[in-house]
Amino acid sequence: MQQYTIYKAPSTPGLDGEWDGSVWGGIPSLDVDHFHEKGSDHRPVTQAKAVYDDAGIYVIFRVEDRYVRCVETRRNGSICADSCAEFFVEPVAGLGYFNFEINAGGTLLLHYNDQSAGEPHNWVPLDESRLDQVKIYHSLPQVVDPEIEDPTTWIIEYFAPYELFEADVGPVTRGPGTVWRGNFYKCGDATSHPHWAMWNRVEGELSFHKPEWFAPLPLSDGLTG
Repeated sequence: MQQYTIYKAPSTPGLDGEWDGSVWGGIPSLDVDHFHEKGSDHRPVTQAKAVYDDAGIYVIFRVEDRYVRCVETRRNGSICADSCAEFFVEPVAGLGYFNFEINAGGTLLLHYNDQSAGEPHNWVPLDESRLDQVKIYHSLPQVVDPEIEDPTTWIIEYFAPYELFEADVGPVTRGPGTVWRGNFYKCGDATSHPHWAMWNRVEGELSFHKPEWFAPLPLSDGLTG
């Protein structure tokens, strides 16, 4: 199983989509490049990066895509049916995970999945006030319809404060010695070329909700830390 180090941000990301900018340019990326066999032959090149600071965590996705479609504008709606990038994260071991699903138009689905009682699927949608805590940049319009068939590169970038997690799992530690767990995904269930891609490979049935396949996300002070 691989791992991805989440480094402390050299400065606060601007939420402006600057993949190669002053903050994100020096941060290593990961590749979301394991595709489930049930998908089409479309293989978008998907990369992601993550950093943290004293306020929370920042994530950016860059997708070299085709067949891009975004029609869901309701938060906590059917986001995965659109061209979508996802980050599932468990910030405190054994206390459940959060699934951030954001389509190319910047619409968010965010659930807390409580695993403490041993239930495999105990998904609780976060309410509007908590969704408002997530700040999102998106390079494409909120609605993309009809589908863009030509090669198109899109970016989403977002910030989530620690308080968002702590409302469900209690104090969230951060910094060197802390190891979160999670996975990164790309999908487009209802596009003309459906596909399901993973950073850390998920075995078996087609489902991203498999925390047993989450990989370590150690936090570090800096690129030399």
